[in-house]
Amino acid sequence: MAALLEEQFEAREERADSQKVLVIACGMIAREVLAVKSRLGLDHLDLTCLPADFHFHPDRIAPAMDAAIAEARSEGYSDIFVGYADCGTGGMLDRVCEKHGVARIAGPHCFAFYQGLSAFDAIGDGDMTTFYMTDFLCRQFDAFFIRPLGLDRHPELAKDYFGHYETLVYLAQTEDAALEEVARDAASMLGLRYEKRLTGYGDLEPALRDAAGPS
Repeated sequence: MAALLEEQFEAREERADSQKVLVIACGMIAREVLAVKSRLGLDHLDLTCLPADFHFHPDRIAPAMDAAIAEARSEGYSDIFVGYADCGTGGMLDRVCEKHGVARIAGPHCFAFYQGLSAFDAIGDGDMTTFYMTDFLCRQFDAFFIRPLGLDRHPELAKDYFGHYETLVYLAQTEDAALEEVARDAASMLGLRYEKRLTGYGDLEPALRDAAGPS
């Protein structure tokens, strides 16, 4: 749990001003947003995150984002970018974005924008039976899947939960042997074929660069 909480952090400057751009992102991509910020030298970009476990509760994303944007406005942020794709909200997040006049990352979910939307669209239905993992999900595999689903106590339930999948695809943002080992072990445990795709940050990088504008 401590490791999970480490992913739920804010990286915000002490005060906002007209030169700052605030990204309100999913906690699942916090590390990646900060990596892109560092790589591109976006020192005027601030970050705050909604809980990563909203990944499993998409109905919570839009109302929480609505409140987060309102709070950020009250703190003085005029430039805000939503660090989410639609992420299962069924268009509700877009309504919040339209209400506040802000943009979000294009695409249906992070698994799409990490691969790049053009590449994801080209795959089409080819990944319909794919269980995706990312660097974050490798780090939090036990916290997000094993313990909540009771697989540490009843591993035989894996087939019930994951039987409709055929392949585990690890979308790797970085080259990390330890994370790849987690992904391989997960595929073996779940009885799935294993595939790794080194995506890097995909469309996240240009999205943040465009949102941040000139430094």
